[in-house]
Amino acid sequence: MKLSVLDQSPISKGKTSEEALQQTLELAKLTDSLGYHRYWVAEHHNTNGLASSSPEILVGRIASVTEQIRVGSGGVLLPQYSPLKVAENFKMLEALFPNRIDLGLGRSPGGGKKTRAALNDGYDKPLSSFSRQIKEVQQFLAAEIPKEHPYYGVSAKPSTKTNPDLWVLGLSERGAQHAAVNGTGFTFGHFINPDQATLSIETYLEKFQPSTNLTNPKINACIFVVCAETNDKAEKLAKSQDMWLLQVEKGLDTRVPSVEEVDYTDFTSKDLSKIKSNRRRCIIGNPAHVYHQLQELCERYQTDEVLLITNIYNFNEKKKSYQLIADYIKSKEK
Repeated sequence: MKLSVLDQSPISKGKTSEEALQQTLELAKLTDSLGYHRYWVAEHHNTNGLASSSPEILVGRIASVTEQIRVGSGGVLLPQYSPLKVAENFKMLEALFPNRIDLGLGRSPGGGKKTRAALNDGYDKPLSSFSRQIKEVQQFLAAEIPKEHPYYGVSAKPSTKTNPDLWVLGLSERGAQHAAVNGTGFTFGHFINPDQATLSIETYLEKFQPSTNLTNPKINACIFVVCAETNDKAEKLAKSQDMWLLQVEKGLDTRVPSVEEVDYTDFTSKDLSKIKSNRRRCIIGNPAHVYHQLQELCERYQTDEVLLITNIYNFNEKKKSYQLIADYIKSKEK
């Protein structure tokens, strides 16, 4: 089983954006030393609780302080940007860190209507152009813009011997189809929408078309995970993530609350029902429990790789969660 990381650079209450980004670098160095396969950073805008607004910059910084782990975006919100500029950004990263860069692409609008307008400088770019943009990113990276294309003769620089691995992030059949027809890897967001898993994976495998980037289908899946020495401790730590998810969905404060704040909060029956429902997006428990649940997830998604996201308040416990899982898997493989 390959373990990877998705990091949104969450900001715990009482902490700053600067501290959250330094924690990202610290977690990247730790997971690199533990043998994790990838470290991906997200893109979020106009939110007070997530510090990763520019994955391109953060990818380069992380790659500079790590040695082996692949580093990438999970993902660049392509509808907001020029495919050429995205390709150039990641060509530059590939030139600096050969064979270590992943370019994950997402279709999300990046925020509310006003935020998206600001990102696009007022130009209303249709989300329906996503698949075409993926294809153009591929063509710019490989210097394969066809003669009939209006951008023929343009390629992404600097020239590199290798190109970043391309992935499309998806939550549904539509996202799976975008990945399949363009011949990219497919990352399924179990941590957001587990209900669409079966149909998404089937669609990707059925419709996959080989490309210069990828000859055979490649799948990974991302899930919330909280691991501790005991199930009881993991459950306690996960309270902060439970409340954080609830706040995000309500459009409230997106900083991660402490367990103590959760314990003093009076939840409605509707809140408690939503927290219970959200647990379908998570694996919470001791190392043995987490390991077996991850095995089942890999079988379900026909993959050997999972990306773990852990948005809890206590950073030291967050690091320990990643450590415990890695150590347990290593012990099982001996």
